[in-house]
Parts: sequence; structure tokens; C-alpha cells
Amino acid sequence: MFDRLREDIDCIRERDPAARSRFEVLTCYPGLHALIIHRRAHAFWGRGWRWLGRFTSHLGRMLTGIEIHPGATIGRRVFIDHGMGVVIGETAEIGDECTIYQGVTLGGTSLARGAKRHPTLGKGVIVGANAQVLGGFTVGDGARIGSGAVVVKPVPPGATAVGGQARILHQETDAAREAVAAKMGFSAYGVTQGDDPMAQAMRGLIDQTASQEHQIAMLWQAVEKLSSRSRELPAADCVPEDACRTEQFDAGRLNRLVK
Repeated sequence: MFDRLREDIDCIRERDPAARSRFEVLTCYPGLHALIIHRRAHAFWGRGWRWLGRFTSHLGRMLTGIEIHPGATIGRRVFIDHGMGVVIGETAEIGDECTIYQGVTLGGTSLARGAKRHPTLGKGVIVGANAQVLGGFTVGDGARIGSGAVVVKPVPPGATAVGGQARILHQETDAAREAVAAKMGFSAYGVTQGDDPMAQAMRGLIDQTASQEHQIAMLWQAVEKLSSRSRELPAADCVPEDACRTEQFDAGRLNRLVK
């Protein structure tokens, strides 16, 4: 137990330049206190003492402002910095060496009991202040989630997710809608995969641009055919050298970027 505590204190001193001593970290860091209380609550929960686990978790919330469900699984050397307003759900899993800042929610968007409703953070993930990670998917090892981001789909290892809803900067991935939420007409935290009006508008513009380029390419092809048949003017005189005869607009790729 003391080795684990020493490990937690050392990881905080490594990541927070404001931490001046082990004694200061032990007495003044609510993120450390929340993790210590959670371990006790998680032990009660694992033994089937569900009420006692929830009550212990509730006491930890009152003392630290950090709410961690006793069913959540948290790895080693996790640092919850500042911590006020952090909410970690029942089926959330946090890997080793993760860093979580204030206001973060690791929440669920499904109402199915017993299902994996909350996210899994891989090793070394950093979640910025006030980010909302909602759903039972995985955030890959070493990924970063920007402050204020709303993440509702998997994040690949090493990627950076920013914005609301978040866009993947380093790798493009797709995610399905929450089936249960769609059937019930309810979305926990008010978020579903298709709620972003900006993304919907961008997809409409991309599709329209792709259609226009297709029509232009067909027109130039028709002009070339007609001019090649004409006896009066050769094809080179009728069709400019820079005329786009083939489609180059990649609508599919741009659509994936705004999903």
C-alpha cells in the first residue's frame, strides 16, 4: 500500500512543476486523495458490498469534488490534476500513467444495464480540462484529448482529438451511432453521433462540390469528342491545356474528416 502511495506521489511531482515536496502532494492534492478513497470503495464494490462502496465514493466526492464510481477501474500512476468536477463512470477503465484535468467526464450514452457504457483510456492518455469522453469505446495508448473536446467515437493510439464533436487530426476513423439511444429517442449527456450541424453542413457542401466537378469533367470530355470530329478546328484549339478532363475531388476523404 505504501509503495503504491509513494508511486502516486512521485508521478505527481514529475508531471506538476508546482509540486514542491512529497508532503505537499500528500496533504494538498485532491486528485491523490480521490484515488486513495476510490481504492477502498473499489475494494468494497468488488466484494459485493455495493452500498458501502457507493457511500465511500460519495464521501470522496464530498471531500475532493471528484466523483469516481466504485466500479471504475483505474491503473497505476494516474494523475488527476486540480480535479474539481471530474466524473468517472461505472464501467470506465483508465490505463497506467494517464493524466486527467479538471472538469473531465468519462460518461456513458447508453442505458443498457451491465453493458460497457463508459470509455476505456489506454496507457499514457492525456485528457484536457472540461473534455467530455462519452461512450463505451477505447481511446488508444498515448492519445491526447484537447480541452473542451466532446469525444463520442474511438481515438486511435497517438492521435489528438480536438473540438466538439471531436475530429481526429492524425488518423481518420468512423464510429457507429448508439443503437440503444436511437431506438429509445434518448441520449445521455445530450450527445449522439449525428448532432453536429456544422459537420452536416460541411458534408452537404462537399457532396455538392463533388457533383459539380463531375458535371464539369463530363462537359470537357464531350467538348473534346465534338472538336475531334470537326473538320474546321483541331481538338487542341477548342480545349484549353489546363482543362480538367478527369475528376480529382476526393469527397469521400473530406467527408470522413468531418465525421
